[in-house]
Amino acid sequence: MDNKHSVDMPGVEFLVDRRGQKRAVLISLRKHRALWEDLYDAYLVQRRRREPRESLAQVKRLLQRSSKRRARA
Repeated sequence: MDNKHSVDMPGVEFLVDRRGQKRAVLISLRKHRALWEDLYDAYLVQRRRREPRESLAQVKRLLQRSSKRRARA
């Protein structure tokens, strides 16, 4: 790989196609677990961005109802 694509990042390897274009990355979870968790969290946020949302007040009401049901049981 030429210097244009080469970056010395321990625990990170780029997979390139025949033309030398980066197509994928391998990340060592031992060295970069926090980075992977951040990437995964960002992915989930992006994936769920169109899901319906509930207000904080509504979530609190649901939790209170749930805890009352458990107390009765």
